[in-house]
Amino acid sequence: MKYILFSLAVSFLMISCESEGELTKTEVGSTPVLSESVLQYSGVFTPTSGIDVTGKAGIYLDGEQYKVSLEGFSISRGPDLKVYLSTSPNPNEFINLGALGNGMSQTYVIPKGVDFNTYKYVLINCQQYNHLFAIA
Repeated sequence: MKYILFSLAVSFLMISCESEGELTKTEVGSTPVLSESVLQYSGVFTPTSGIDVTGKAGIYLDGEQYKVSLEGFSISRGPDLKVYLSTSPNPNEFINLGALGNGMSQTYVIPKGVDFNTYKYVLINCQQYNHLFAIA
């Protein structure tokens, strides 16, 4: 009887976990910024409490496509880290650009029509626990 109850509890926990959408399930930061791209905006990452981060974020115009490039970038390890464009230094209203990749340089495509007067911040946020890691 205990085995059945334990099995039911484990099964319930496994099926009740929220799964990620396809956009943010895989690492996205592999689109390179071409040498002829023009830097439009940039900022240096600052960490939140207890986090180590280095590097900067640059927003480039690459032809007709805007891209965010994380350059000279490293950050403390964390689960489910995502790259956001945000209206504030907090992840309240944001555009999820995708999962944080590995490496010192990563690039993310920005959806067309984003107003950079409104979306002024690049955030690194743990989506699973809603914990902010860094702000640029």
